[in-house]
Amino acid sequence: MPVTRIVMEGSPVVNSQRLLERFLRYVKIDTTANDASTAAPSSPGQLELGRLLVEELQALGIRDACQDPYGVVLATVPATVAAAETIAFCAHLDTSPETSGSGVKPQVIRDYAGGDLVLPGDRSRVIRHGECPELEQMLGRTIITSDGTTLLGADDKAGLAVIMETVAWLMEHPESRRGAIRLCFTCDEEIGRGVDHLDLDRVGAAVCYTLDGPGADTIDVETFSADLALVTIRGVNIHPSIARGRMTNAVRVAAHFIQALPRDALAPEATAGREGFLHPYELHGGVAEIQLKILLRDFQDALLAEHADRLRQLAAATMAGFPAATIDVAIRPQYRNMAAGLAREPRAVSYAQHALARLGRQAQLASIRGGTDGSRLTALGLPTPNLSTGEHTPHSPLEWTCLEEMVQACQGLVSLAEVWVDGLTG
Repeated sequence: MPVTRIVMEGSPVVNSQRLLERFLRYVKIDTTANDASTAAPSSPGQLELGRLLVEELQALGIRDACQDPYGVVLATVPATVAAAETIAFCAHLDTSPETSGSGVKPQVIRDYAGGDLVLPGDRSRVIRHGECPELEQMLGRTIITSDGTTLLGADDKAGLAVIMETVAWLMEHPESRRGAIRLCFTCDEEIGRGVDHLDLDRVGAAVCYTLDGPGADTIDVETFSADLALVTIRGVNIHPSIARGRMTNAVRVAAHFIQALPRDALAPEATAGREGFLHPYELHGGVAEIQLKILLRDFQDALLAEHADRLRQLAAATMAGFPAATIDVAIRPQYRNMAAGLAREPRAVSYAQHALARLGRQAQLASIRGGTDGSRLTALGLPTPNLSTGEHTPHSPLEWTCLEEMVQACQGLVSLAEVWVDGLTG
């Protein structure tokens, strides 16, 4: 197969064919996170992919590459400038449990000519040009999709592939200027456990960058704050034949509670921009007891607390209508807006902007309606903005990515490593 390289004036020459092959190799490993599992990591495929990455890193000459008992992969790209500060690059091994990641069959569409993309494994699933304005910028580029029966896994295997190909480039170019770069591949980010077993002292970096973003040249500098509400609804179960005046059906109580949640506001399907939401996304149980999970999201922690209060008020109102029922609302913190933490180390963002400017590109600072490992890392004291890797329509069988945007992400990382040596004046 011929080697394809993409060259932009003043930019590193990235082996795009090798990058593509890495990505295709990674997405075929099922790393779906499993929220029902108490194991760490929650699925065996994450260990399998982590072992593969360790092998590939060692083959590139990264001697300290290792996988810890929790599946986390750590490694160090050695410095060529001894006095430079250490930075870190991070991506996650798992994929979302919202769509199957088993048996991914990636489709490579070269020289995209425009129009809709019908996915061959399920032709009812179509990536529609009119619903994906980003496709307008993809003419002539290489697009990768699944066959429509699974997600693709670009979230976050595009990030993994970008980091790995950047490492290959750096190791092939000992003349490049860089301090030590710590690599960190986490597990179970999609179910909120990404940094549960990550020792920041072992990372040992001044700043970190997650590679887990859309498009190109975007730097996520603000995220939602997030909590999970675990709502337990208990009824009174008895045989239906003798239930008159005695049964309280927890399913009916749950239906009443859910119906009372806002639908025209404070719902993801009815909000945009800086509006938060309450999102019921999982329900199971029966007449005796129902377990309901609800995502709470907003950019301000105070508003997040208000959403929790709203749930408690709805629970009280529902119990008033079903006196024999009990409803418990437990709030589990997930992550917090990274904006305040990044403000305490402004170089994390300004150096990323400058790295793109050196390549003749302009960074777009973004606030995202979600979160990354960077949200939690920043809260723990390691400033971690999120960088683009070409991910589009994640968590869906309509997920796709663009090879050229992944190449741009690699070029940006090489430039970023140099900026951390040269500073803003370099």
